[in-house]
Amino acid sequence: MDEMLREYLPILVFLGVAIGLGLVLILAAVIVAVRNPDPEKVSAYECGFNAFDDARMKFDVRFYLVAILFIIFDLEIAFLFPWAVAFKDISMAGFWSMMVFLGILTAGFAYEWKKGALEWQ
Repeated sequence: MDEMLREYLPILVFLGVAIGLGLVLILAAVIVAVRNPDPEKVSAYECGFNAFDDARMKFDVRFYLVAILFIIFDLEIAFLFPWAVAFKDISMAGFWSMMVFLGILTAGFAYEWKKGALEWQ
């Protein structure tokens, strides 16, 4: 039992340091924080220009399309990193399954490019 508790000691020390550091940083922010922000800082729009339309206006569908394309290609990279790390240990089936995956994504990218989804007019 004593040996098992010794194995968990580094985890408990790490957890204690993390909680202690978190509390110190939160308390430091409360103590050092500026209490009188200027009106520009607390305004609703901090992007540099005043609001010119209703906040409930519809967005152009291209914003959503760009977001979806980002997610698709971000996922491609998320699947590609572990595959590349374990490349020397995978079989030919693993290699060709990734080639099929990349081929499908490349075909989707070519389709989006042909449809003009990447053009911003």
